[in-house]
Amino acid sequence: MKKIIILLLLVPSLSWGADFQKGLTAASQGDYATALKEWTPLAEQGVAAAQFNLGIMYDIGDGVVQNYKTAVKWYTLAAEQEFALAQYNLGAMYDNGWGVIQDNIYAHMWYNIAASSGDSEAAENRTKIEKKMTPADISKAQELARQCVNKNYKDC
Repeated sequence: MKKIIILLLLVPSLSWGADFQKGLTAASQGDYATALKEWTPLAEQGVAAAQFNLGIMYDIGDGVVQNYKTAVKWYTLAAEQEFALAQYNLGAMYDNGWGVIQDNIYAHMWYNIAASSGDSEAAENRTKIEKKMTPADISKAQELARQCVNKNYKDC
């Protein structure tokens, strides 16, 4: 969970206008109702950082009822736009069975994709999960990652 909270604080370096920043300021002050109000329309319009932050809110339960399935929905939409932090978090969701059926192959796939964007923690988690997998499972996960990239991250 610690990485998720830290990641929320890293997003200010990205800019999507006053509404996004207003939501970020509100969230940093614990005003999650305002953050939700500001980020939801942006997320619905396809802004990956807003989708990612809504994923965090639902993942942790900040200002909303914790709902891992809804978190997975928002992370997936952001991950489809090559948002590496969302790809990492999807790996964690599959790794732990939060909002999805626990699946080492898909956890490996998402960690692998995030690692290819330079996320060293994703690479570490990919290595850890490999210890629970057969060589055939690792090969399948690698193939799924290649297919996902070739499909521009859609329907992975």
